[in-house]
Amino acid sequence: MKNTEQTRDFGGWLKRFEHTSTVCQCDMTFSVYLPPQAEESKVPVLYYLSGLTCTDDNVRTKAGAQRYAAEHGIALVMPDTSPRGDAVHDEPERYDLGMGAGFYVNATQTPWAPHYQMFDYVNHELPALIEANLPVTDARSICGHSMGGHGAMISALKQPGRYRSVSAFAPIANPVNCAWGEGCFGAYLGDDQSEWKNWDSTCLLEAGAECPPLLVDQGGGDNFLEAQLSFPALQAVCKSKGIDATLRLQEHYDHSYHFISSFIGEHIAFHAKHLTD
Repeated sequence: MKNTEQTRDFGGWLKRFEHTSTVCQCDMTFSVYLPPQAEESKVPVLYYLSGLTCTDDNVRTKAGAQRYAAEHGIALVMPDTSPRGDAVHDEPERYDLGMGAGFYVNATQTPWAPHYQMFDYVNHELPALIEANLPVTDARSICGHSMGGHGAMISALKQPGRYRSVSAFAPIANPVNCAWGEGCFGAYLGDDQSEWKNWDSTCLLEAGAECPPLLVDQGGGDNFLEAQLSFPALQAVCKSKGIDATLRLQEHYDHSYHFISSFIGEHIAFHAKHLTD
């Protein structure tokens, strides 16, 4: 992996890397924040998955997360949201399908399957690369926003024991029942909607998936709340299954990084408790 950029940040280093991905069959970019503690010993890792239209750059420049990662001695890994490049299929007229909208699933359908293997990329290929080349341990937690909140939750629910904790900001919690999810799932996974449920956190919880410690914040003023995010469905399944989760509706907050930056410190503290126990 090639280090293309680095900046001193809260006593640590904010770095950007490029590498050739085997699973996505293209060059991928990701950012890592290494806190000052990483200069003395290996540190645990929090993976942050971004939302529709984003790259790794959004969170590292807008969330203010590095300050809290330095305070708690946690590395932040910030992947891109999809494969990219001239050979990668895209729908340029769509913001919610194709590049920038990988949805963190493993696509099975033509022409998406050769490159859109984002679940395997963020959960297996990238962590293996990080753990082999950077001063980090194999203690992992995962967080995300919107589409990335969906990605974080399915990553934890589909792989018991891989992540010590999971959190999300305004996750697309029930994608089988919203336009964003239906559009991407139909393209990437095909017409069999029973397969879609294997990539839906609400459906996975309903089916009995084991859930690690969970924190979700949802803005009450989010303009996507009713049509796309299905926060009430997530609340209902956690209640019906007796899942010990903290699900908070934050009055007046929207879907933006103003919302995320207001609560990112609490999320990192939540993960730090589980990563350092």
